[in-house]
Amino acid sequence: MDKKIVLGITQGDTNSIGYEVIIKALADVRMLDSCIPILYGSSRFFGIYRKLVPETEQLATNIINSAKDARPKRINIINAVPDNMAIEIGQPTSDGAKAAVMALEAAVNDLKAGDIDALVTAPFNKHTANDVNFNYPGHTEYLTKQFNSKDGMLLLCNDHIKVGILTNHLPISKVTQAISKDRIVEKLRLMNQTLIRDFGAIRPKIAVLGLNPHAGDSGTLGSEEIEQIIPAIEAAHTEGILAFGPYAPDGFFSTNLQNKFDAVLAMYHDQGLIPFKALAFDDGVNFSAGLPIVRTSPDHGTAFDIAGKGVAHPGPMIAAIYRALDIVNNRRRYDEMSKNPLEIKHFEGPRYEKTIMPE
Repeated sequence: MDKKIVLGITQGDTNSIGYEVIIKALADVRMLDSCIPILYGSSRFFGIYRKLVPETEQLATNIINSAKDARPKRINIINAVPDNMAIEIGQPTSDGAKAAVMALEAAVNDLKAGDIDALVTAPFNKHTANDVNFNYPGHTEYLTKQFNSKDGMLLLCNDHIKVGILTNHLPISKVTQAISKDRIVEKLRLMNQTLIRDFGAIRPKIAVLGLNPHAGDSGTLGSEEIEQIIPAIEAAHTEGILAFGPYAPDGFFSTNLQNKFDAVLAMYHDQGLIPFKALAFDDGVNFSAGLPIVRTSPDHGTAFDIAGKGVAHPGPMIAAIYRALDIVNNRRRYDEMSKNPLEIKHFEGPRYEKTIMPE
C-alpha cells in the first residue's frame, strides 16, 4: 500500500486538446506527489503544446526508454511515435489517429508487463482511428479484447453519481436486439462487484432504467421491460444483488433519484451519458469496469475546435487521474482484506433429550 503508483497516460489524438489538458493537469505539483506519471507520446509534441499553455514551461520532464526507468517528481515521457509524424492542431488527420493508437499500444504492452499500475487515456477521434485500422468502437472494447476479459462496461462516475451502460458504444439501431435478461444480469453482476472492489461500497444499491418511454407503461409502449428487464432484476435478487427498477429515465434524473443509489444501469449510450454529462461534466470520468487493469479517461472528446487555444478545461483529466489512483488503492485494500478468508462453517446446536425426573 505504501508503493507509489506508476501511472501511464496516453497522449490521445495529437491534434486534439489531449496534450493541453494533460500538461495543465500535471502542472499541479500535488499530482507529482501522488504518483509517478509516464506520458506515452512524443517529447516533441509535448514541447510544442507546452509553449501554448501559459506558466507551464518550467515543468520538470524526463525522457525515458522504458517504464522501469521512470523517476518520481518528474513527468516521464516515452517517445512512442516517430518524430517525423505531422501535427495539425485542430484537424482530424490520419497521423493524429495513428499517433494515438501507437501510444495506446505501447502503454498496453507495459500494462501487460506490470510496469505501470494504471492507465489514463486522452481522447481520440473514433472515425479517424477506424480509418487507420483501429477496429474497435472505443477504448473499453479494445482493452476488453487485449486483456481477454469476458466483458467490460463503460462506467461514468464522479463523487456523486455513477452510470453504467449496458450496451456500451452500440449503434442505436442495434440496441433493442442486444437487450436480454442474461445480458442485464451479467452487467448487474459486473457493476455490483466493481462497486464493492473498486469504489468501496458495502451492499451497493443499483437502479435499472427502462428502455421505452415511461419504462414501457405496463407494456403499452414496449414489451422489453416486462420480457427482459424485470425478469433480470428478479434474477439478480436471487444472487443477493440489490437491483431496483425499471425506472423511466426522464423522471428518474429530473427528481434526483440517482442520489438514492450507488449506481445506475442505463440501457444505451446516450440514455446514460446525456444526464451524466449534464450533471457532472466538469469532473466526469469514464472508467472501464470489469477489467483486470485500471483504466480511466476524461468524459469529453477531442474538441478539435478549441485545440491549441489554451482554453481547454483540465478538470475531467485531473479527475480521471485521481480516480485511477483511488481505484488502484481500493483494489489493493480489498484484495488484501479478502485474501485467505476464514472458511464459513455452519454448526447445529447441541441436542438435548427430554429427561423425565423421577417422582
